[in-house]
Amino acid sequence: MTDNSTISRRQILSPHQTGQKIRRIAFEIYEQNFEETGIIIAGIAGEGYAFAQRLATELMDISPLDVQLIELRFDKNIHFQSPILFDKEVNVENQVIIVADDVLNTGRTLAFALEPFLKVRMKKVQVAVVVDRSHHLFPVHADYVGYSLSTTLTEHVQVVLSRPEEEGVYLK
Repeated sequence: MTDNSTISRRQILSPHQTGQKIRRIAFEIYEQNFEETGIIIAGIAGEGYAFAQRLATELMDISPLDVQLIELRFDKNIHFQSPILFDKEVNVENQVIIVADDVLNTGRTLAFALEPFLKVRMKKVQVAVVVDRSHHLFPVHADYVGYSLSTTLTEHVQVVLSRPEEEGVYLK
């Protein structure tokens, strides 16, 4: 039996290329935050959190930063703001926050994800994505982008980081 998710997709970044993009983003984050003692990487549940985990690992490898990792959980499929839950208790006040997601398309998910950080005084809130599709409907841009890709609205970009046997970036 064939898996329908792999039938009509084309790989646009290999696992190696995807890893290189993530490592480059980690270096960029460190360059922009080298005076800090630590940062918090907040990954959006799913592949965004898998990306955040990889970023945290790379940052710990290349820098002396104290890197904290949290997962942002909320329902991306409802049309109003759902409650955003952190997977653990963390003090975000006066911290540098990097919100990480796999794909920036319209900006809706990232706009919602920023909400809990807007309620407290922050040093800085930045956004990192593996792929930016540039179909922004919300005033959200990524500070760190692995790959910018022009697509039609009907095409779908899939970033796979949580399954090593399928890792990469795909266009459907």
